[in-house]
Amino acid sequence: MDIGVIGAGAASAAAAYAIHRDAPDAHCTVLEKSGGVCGRAATRRRDGTYYDYGANYLKDDDERIVSLVTERLESDGLVSVDGPIHVFDEDGTVGEGRQTDERKLTYRTGITQLAKRLFAETDATVNRHTRITGISRDGDQWLLTDADGDRWGPYDRLLCTPPAPQTARLVREADWDDDRRASIAEAAEAVEYRTILTAVLGYEFALEVPYYALVNTDKRHEIGWIAREECKPGHVPDGESVLIVQANDRWSVERYDDDPTDTVAELARLTADVVGDARLETPAWTDYQGWRYAQPERGVDRDAVESAERDGLYCLGDWVAGEGRLHAALRNGLETGERVARSLEAGD
Repeated sequence: MDIGVIGAGAASAAAAYAIHRDAPDAHCTVLEKSGGVCGRAATRRRDGTYYDYGANYLKDDDERIVSLVTERLESDGLVSVDGPIHVFDEDGTVGEGRQTDERKLTYRTGITQLAKRLFAETDATVNRHTRITGISRDGDQWLLTDADGDRWGPYDRLLCTPPAPQTARLVREADWDDDRRASIAEAAEAVEYRTILTAVLGYEFALEVPYYALVNTDKRHEIGWIAREECKPGHVPDGESVLIVQANDRWSVERYDDDPTDTVAELARLTADVVGDARLETPAWTDYQGWRYAQPERGVDRDAVESAERDGLYCLGDWVAGEGRLHAALRNGLETGERVARSLEAGD
């Protein structure tokens, strides 16, 4: 049996892992538009520094996912993030946050290791720089077309993992049952997303503060999140600091198409004001990423999504899970992969 998978994010990797474990005769072909894996759980490297510029870490909220990461996958290089999360308000006033025993997990070489290690446990073929633009149904199988006009398939099952708006466009234009595709497209289009602009600010000095991160709890400040990558073992050389600064949704939407240089400079200024350190206005180096579809505000209508599974089309990801968190995407991927494997075993 051949399985087509659009996207190589965390949910895709978890689904491929579950399919390989439960249906080892099935083969997954993963088609990813970018050059990397793990989607918004993304890592970059610069001169010996690793930084997670999308999802910052994996929460230990889900026992099944924690067990997968710590016991079933290769755990070498898995680390806990050091330090508490403090809060700040609309005026930039910082205070201590709620103390919890929550573990925050990543890897010494970055959070993208999650997908890399999951895929490494399978025989899946991952094709990067392959953007799927068309879906069609041929009898009981699925065919795909990429941006270069190349055809992929046929596939006995199709897993569709891009964010809901992108999935909606693909499904609405698919050559498939009119009522079924319209139902799924409408459900996916109804999922609203938060947009986030991210600045990465590197400094040649160590920042002396008592927290790992700051979160804006009233959601009225221009910045929503500031995190220190040096609190992750192995990420930042001694004596240096790297800040991940994420703007709030409204500010990000208003400035999404602005010059990134101006956006980063303004976020550096705002960060210096919140942290209370004027040196932060002039980082030694910077990076930038715009996430148009950063986090779903709510989940999709599950009835529409589940109805498509009768034809072998499975939608998955955090927007299907109903929670814009990495552990939720991973769990949804596992559960979806297990349903795919059961359907193959039953011959559905």
